[in-house]
Amino acid sequence: MPGALGGWVMVLVVTALAFLLRLWHLDHPHKLVFDEIYYAKDAWSILHHGYEVNWAPGADDLIAQGNVDQMLSSPAFVVHPPMGKLLIGVGEWMFGMTPFGWRFMAVVFGTLLVTTTMLLVRRLSRSNLVGGIAGLLLTVDGLAFTMSRLALLDIFQATFLVAAVGALVRDRDHMRARLADHLESHGLEHLGDDLGPQLRWRPWRLLSGLLFGCSIATKWNSLYALAAFAVLSLAWDVGARRLAGARRPLLRGLFRDGAPAFVQLVVVATVAYGASWTRWLTTEGGWSRHWAIQNPEAPMARFLPDAVASLFAYHREIYQFHTGAYIKAATHPYAADPWGWLVLQRPLALDAVNDIQPGTNGCPPGTETCLQVITALGTPLLWWTAAVALAAAILFWIGLRDWRFSVPVVGALSMWLPWFQYTDRPLFYFYAICIIPFTVSALAMFLGKILGPAGAGWRRVIGAIVVGAFVALVVLNFAYFWPIYTDQVLPWSHWWQRMWLGDAWV
Repeated sequence: MPGALGGWVMVLVVTALAFLLRLWHLDHPHKLVFDEIYYAKDAWSILHHGYEVNWAPGADDLIAQGNVDQMLSSPAFVVHPPMGKLLIGVGEWMFGMTPFGWRFMAVVFGTLLVTTTMLLVRRLSRSNLVGGIAGLLLTVDGLAFTMSRLALLDIFQATFLVAAVGALVRDRDHMRARLADHLESHGLEHLGDDLGPQLRWRPWRLLSGLLFGCSIATKWNSLYALAAFAVLSLAWDVGARRLAGARRPLLRGLFRDGAPAFVQLVVVATVAYGASWTRWLTTEGGWSRHWAIQNPEAPMARFLPDAVASLFAYHREIYQFHTGAYIKAATHPYAADPWGWLVLQRPLALDAVNDIQPGTNGCPPGTETCLQVITALGTPLLWWTAAVALAAAILFWIGLRDWRFSVPVVGALSMWLPWFQYTDRPLFYFYAICIIPFTVSALAMFLGKILGPAGAGWRRVIGAIVVGAFVALVVLNFAYFWPIYTDQVLPWSHWWQRMWLGDAWV
């Protein structure tokens, strides 16, 4: 099979596998789980009103019974922008306010996360096989799997983020190809005092800005990744012009490429973010929607349109919630400091039914009670080796000047390190869903180095055996934890055997 065709067949096969795994028994458990109590209902109210509303007391249980007519007329204060809820609402529009309906789009985007990661690694490594390894590893990651089967926001954020980075890497290749074409068409060996074409039209970077905007419109912390990759992209541009022989490309290149990059990334992302609020802006009942009318002397109300001023005021409220005294005083039994995320120091129980008596509800007869849990826990072997691969990627990038490893390093660190400034409030391990695609990318590229080049004889054979054995172990590790990813009934002792770090995982 030709290389290009074979590569696409691999992408389709891994994508189909990821989709089918995530779709299996999607409507179980048949109730709102964890923060679905917020986002599934928010999505339904946006679908019907254009903004989030409050719900009647006891609505969660009634919704599980099929009685969804529980919306009140009063607006609800919510602390995340609308994009993820709009997408959850698409599934609810298609399949109704049911567990399958509110989870379906998470499956779609969780599958796309596998696909976009696979395509990103394939382009970085220039290897269909290495890209396929990345996709397969992410397919069997426990955190990516569980986040792909619940109506939470993070899977949408992560997918948009990885797609944005992939588009930016594609832009890098496109820009360098155009510089090479310029040299060839003008019969030049190098640019010299000429920086070369300005290259204002950068469709892939424009797409990246749009996707970054969608990621930020799901959760704000993608702003850090936008800032980091904007700088990295500009560094790639300067490096390309230097490679093409331009003299003093840094200062002149920053001016030549920096302004268009700002527009195509930051301005486009801002527009995309603002567009996500269209329904709130074009309706009248949302939270703080009439703040400007109620505060006519406020500077924002005096100089901005009422709806825009009210939206700014609403954002101020949201920021105060995330950083204010209320959230800092809050506690949670599953709060996890960021330092432990990459080594699975404190995973999260998303749902649990305890003390199932023997002989009832699928619990085997005998003397041992059972339980059902859904645990947000990355596949341990994958996460622990991916953390090591991230450290190796830093060495490959900084020490060996391999630019390809800059992508997983910048991606992982930009979505991890900023959380350390917020350790005075509860943080949770599942936020790391935006990290694992990048650490898996680093791991797959490291495995590619173990594989070695095609046609390398016994070196390639031994590398293939090592890599194949490792991937098989990760798949088996995922299968071992499958019951606690999918809410299966387990005898207490079987569940405890899977708590490898003891009380830290309970």
